[in-house]
This record gives sequence, structure tokens and C-alpha cells, in this order.
Amino acid sequence: MSIAENVAEVRGRIASAARRAGRNPEEIALLAVSKTFSPQHIREAYQAGLRMFGENRVQEFTAKAVALGDLRDAEWHMIGHLQSNKAAAAAAAFAAIDSLDSLKLAEKLNSSAEKLNKTIEVLIEVNVGGEAAKSGVAPDSDELENLLNAAPTLERLKFRGLMTIPPFAEDAQEARPYFQKLRALRDQVAAQRLRAVRMDVLSMGMSHDFEIAIEEGSNCVRVGTAIFGERTRR
Repeated sequence: MSIAENVAEVRGRIASAARRAGRNPEEIALLAVSKTFSPQHIREAYQAGLRMFGENRVQEFTAKAVALGDLRDAEWHMIGHLQSNKAAAAAAAFAAIDSLDSLKLAEKLNSSAEKLNKTIEVLIEVNVGGEAAKSGVAPDSDELENLLNAAPTLERLKFRGLMTIPPFAEDAQEARPYFQKLRALRDQVAAQRLRAVRMDVLSMGMSHDFEIAIEEGSNCVRVGTAIFGERTRR
């Protein structure tokens, strides 16, 4: 199948999952995970109607950016772990950082964005499974509390919500309790913080489990393999 055909199939699956949950499919954003794929792959996905793309490495994306400079309305998201020493480069390259996991990183991004005279949308990554190999703040951690407390003062960062990657399991249903946990955390934060921190984005679900995520409230799914095919492992 072509990338355009894959995009159509994924959109159909999103719509079906949304209907099962009594939701409007148009409420759910589709972010194409384009890490490791070529500019031509991304261009084909763009021609199929996609506008949000996720990359894992600053250096990899900046190498692609020149070839994709004509895609003026494409929106580039950093979705991988970002080291604070690469904050300046990430702030220049991306419109959004969906993997914010420390106050130190937030402060560096805010400072870099101020120098660039731009605003960057951010999601806080939450490690709902408590996996040592994964980035993200713990749901009940001081780091999460520190980020939320600082958010109103970081004027160049627009806090939008939460993101998570649950532990992988062959049975996608096993991800459901982790998605439920993130949704509950989002609701708790939104209730406590009122208007101080926006919590309108719940980014969860990938190729393997995005339909379950939608049933549990996700309004942004990050899909790579189901659009572009299997990627070469590094």
C-alpha cells in the first residue's frame, strides 16, 4: 500500500474508534511519526493531507528541514527525549516540544524561545509505567509539581497538556489502564490549576494501540509504522 492509502486507512480506524467511544473523529489529531524516514516519505504524507510530523532527534530533523522548507504549513514536533544542552537548537527547529520532562529543560527552552522571539507549545511527558529506560516525569513526582508551578512564569512556553508512552505489550488492551491513568492525571491537574495551565491535549496512542487510546480519551495519536511502514532500527 502507498503512504496515501495508509493514511486513509489510519484515518478510518481513528473514526471507528472515536465512534465506539461516542466521540467526534475530528477532535482527534493525527501526528505522523516521521523519525528515520526521508524527506520524500514526509512529502508523500503531506500530499496525503497530513500536517503534523514528529521527529526524535534535533540533528536528524535539521538535516531534513532544508529539503522540506517549502511545506510552509507543516508543523514540526519534537517527540523524543531532549537533552537540555540541545534546547537552543530544538527551540529554533520545532514549533512544539511534546516530551518536556524537567524544569531545567523548560527554563532553557523558554530562554531560547525568548531570544528567538517565538512561542513554543509543550506537552509534559509522564512516565505512567515507571519504566527506568523511558523518559518522563513520574505522575506523583516533585518534578511534575515543579513544572506545573513554574508554567505560568515561563511566558514563551505554551503548556498544552500531557503525553505518555505506556509499557509495550503484544496485547494492546494491556495499555488501557495506563491511558486511563494519564487521563485521570490530566483531569486532576486541570481541576486544580483551573486556567493557570491548559490541559486540553492528551497525547497517547501509537500504531500498536492508538484505537485503545482514543477510547480512553486521547485527542492526539502519534502514528509512524502504520503510515510509513517498518523503520530501520538503529
